[in-house]
Amino acid sequence: MYRSRLGNDLNDITLDYVSSIDDDSEIVLYDIIGSQAHTLMLFQKNIITKNDAKKILSALKHLKNQKFDSSSGAEDIHELIESLVIKKAGMASGGKMHTARSRNDQVVLDIRMKIRDDINIICNCLLDTIEALVSVAKNHQKTIMPLYTHLQQAQVGLFSHYLLAYADVLSRDFQRLYGTFERVNQSPLGAGPIGGTSISIDRHSTAKMLGFDDLVENSIDATSTRDFVAEYVAMISILMTNLSRISEDFVLWSTSEFSFIELSDEFTSPSSVMPQKKNPDILELTRGKTAEVIGNLTAILTTIKGLPTGYGRDLQQIKPSIWSTSRISISALLILKSMLLTLKVNERQMKKVAESSNLIALDISEKLVKEGIPFRVTHKIAGVLVQLAHQSKKPISKLTSTEIKKSVVDTKVNPKIVSKIISSTTIVSSLKDRKSYGSSGYDEQKRMIFDRIQKINNYRTDVTKRENKINSSIEDLEKQVNEIIQ
Repeated sequence: MYRSRLGNDLNDITLDYVSSIDDDSEIVLYDIIGSQAHTLMLFQKNIITKNDAKKILSALKHLKNQKFDSSSGAEDIHELIESLVIKKAGMASGGKMHTARSRNDQVVLDIRMKIRDDINIICNCLLDTIEALVSVAKNHQKTIMPLYTHLQQAQVGLFSHYLLAYADVLSRDFQRLYGTFERVNQSPLGAGPIGGTSISIDRHSTAKMLGFDDLVENSIDATSTRDFVAEYVAMISILMTNLSRISEDFVLWSTSEFSFIELSDEFTSPSSVMPQKKNPDILELTRGKTAEVIGNLTAILTTIKGLPTGYGRDLQQIKPSIWSTSRISISALLILKSMLLTLKVNERQMKKVAESSNLIALDISEKLVKEGIPFRVTHKIAGVLVQLAHQSKKPISKLTSTEIKKSVVDTKVNPKIVSKIISSTTIVSSLKDRKSYGSSGYDEQKRMIFDRIQKINNYRTDVTKRENKINSSIEDLEKQVNEIIQ
């Protein structure tokens, strides 16, 4: 339909090569809604008659419930929808639908509408997952575990503290996506192929009908820029790397060597030959799918980095990367939320490991600091205590007075002070004494949990407002369409 300049139609092999019809299934509804708004605007500006608008809008409404044949011979969904409208409304009316627009502003409109909806869906999924993390944390404010650096046991902590850490990480993912929405929700419609149109259209009107906050004003920028796509996929890539890190922790902690947690059966798989196995396949797939999303980002950036200004057909290739990124991230969040809420935590094993690892060394050092001893000296004393405990294969709390005396040689520190501090220091006292803001101490858990619950509620309110604004605009558009059709 668009090949009037050329003498021949595409042969089957070439059509298959250039067609995006299969990839366009994700944006069919957006293309129809965008065409409705454009048609209404053309009528309101007296560019087409009411009779033309009625025929076009009736055809478009009919298409909303229709399944599309990918073997139609159309190069893309825009050509297919227009051809079907013309078929139903007639060329005299249907042929006017594409007045004052191009596939260039049309496709970027559809992509922006799709991404903005995906952002709202992912933001809600993020809030559900954050809420699950906080909910589980609330039940594990007393669950003692070792905290790690370099995969070595570092300090005693609480499982709630670990969960809250990732609640905060995912909150930043939420904030990034929430901010990205503002740059996505700008209407390019009416920018034409690249330089606008001589026809007196109203770009602000269509933007309002479709629930956009504003316009992409410059017509070159509106049609040829895909930085908003790169930003969206980049934000999801960061989100997925965070989910991948949680997955890696849970994979390790579910091993028999750790035995910190047990995953619900529905999130594991058996071996094909070893009946005793309970494999964390779902978590492993999250790690693998994270690589796919990062690959999508790389593909998008590589596509747009060398393009000259203006639309190039290369941009068609980034659509599957967008759809894949959205699907993966939504699924990963839904699964993680369910996994968290069905997680079994081996509190006894976590505490046992924490007690066997001399994790009170830093606490002893800090208590000596409170006695007026320089930290570097107390660090040395604590280090010798750990070395002695390791050599004698017993915890610091079981060291003899003779062994404690060895730790203060050349320090002028009274060994009785060290002995007294050791006798009063346990992993429980460590957590009671931990008072710094945001620490893994008992008291801080209550405050942080309460604070996170408040933030989740506020975030939900913000997302709901955005969704309601878009839904309200689309509903008003539908009413206007129905008024003309009837």
